[in-house]
Amino acid sequence: MFCPRERKRFYSHEGVVWTTDYHITYEAAHDLGDSIQLILGNLDISVSPYNKASLVTALNENTTTRLDAHVKRLLEASRRVHDQSGGAFDPTVMPLVNAWGFGYKSGNMPSRASLDSILAFIGMDKVAVHGDTLVKRDPRVMLDFSSIAKGMACDEIGRMLARNGAVNWMVEIGGEVMACGVNPHHKPWHVSVDMPNSETGGESSHESAMILQLDSAAVATSGNYRKWRGQGRDKVSHIIDPRTGDSHVGTLLSVTVIASDCMSADAWATACMVMGEDRVKTMMTGREDLGVMTISADTTTGNLIVWSNARFSSKITMQ
Repeated sequence: MFCPRERKRFYSHEGVVWTTDYHITYEAAHDLGDSIQLILGNLDISVSPYNKASLVTALNENTTTRLDAHVKRLLEASRRVHDQSGGAFDPTVMPLVNAWGFGYKSGNMPSRASLDSILAFIGMDKVAVHGDTLVKRDPRVMLDFSSIAKGMACDEIGRMLARNGAVNWMVEIGGEVMACGVNPHHKPWHVSVDMPNSETGGESSHESAMILQLDSAAVATSGNYRKWRGQGRDKVSHIIDPRTGDSHVGTLLSVTVIASDCMSADAWATACMVMGEDRVKTMMTGREDLGVMTISADTTTGNLIVWSNARFSSKITMQ
């Protein structure tokens, strides 16, 4: 008996998750919106520190030690980037984020003594995974996956789309993007990288610095030019060094990372912001698995300085 193949068409979904916008476009035989919402809901109840009912909240409050598959994967990926970056990426940074007033607890310009006391329970060496159990060396240790969870969500949704026969799709959550195949116009997916604008005072500004062409690749950007407070030497941002507890706005304004998966791109973008431009150039110049671009401010001329490694440059398109 002849069974006609289901005709595919492009679907689009958009909304808000974790206080940020998402946009998802894919070609499939049927609408997969319910599956998308299921993934986002499952991740929210698992890894969001801002959801009082989430597993991460329970872990942070020491009301459980049990881990699920999502948190275990995030811890494994976080430890990998942590070790390779010399500790620049660290999901135990949550108490410092709160102290600086960028988390779910209020804080403002903590003293050096206060930061030093918090650093006593910051670090991946303070947590271990034994089977499905999280072991803390100090009960004050808290987890924050905000710098990697959006990337994980992009990957999870992408895998779900692929399982359902989609070969052409793009998932964007809060600026983190994973793309495969072609767009509805049968052209390669093009992703714009924003030009940093430190004069917006935290408002959205989307002047394009360049266009990237993606296929089976992910891109993520981290910057200190939107989430900041104060002026001059008192200017601080949500980019916090977990090794020192410091939060400041330096000359490095943004880092964009291209990787084979969005979780890695997301984490490495934050790690590179913490590392600073000199160390990023040293580490990433010859790296082939990660494409990296930095945009820095020239304090002498006021101009922007753009640097990228070869892997990143190969993805730039003139459209």
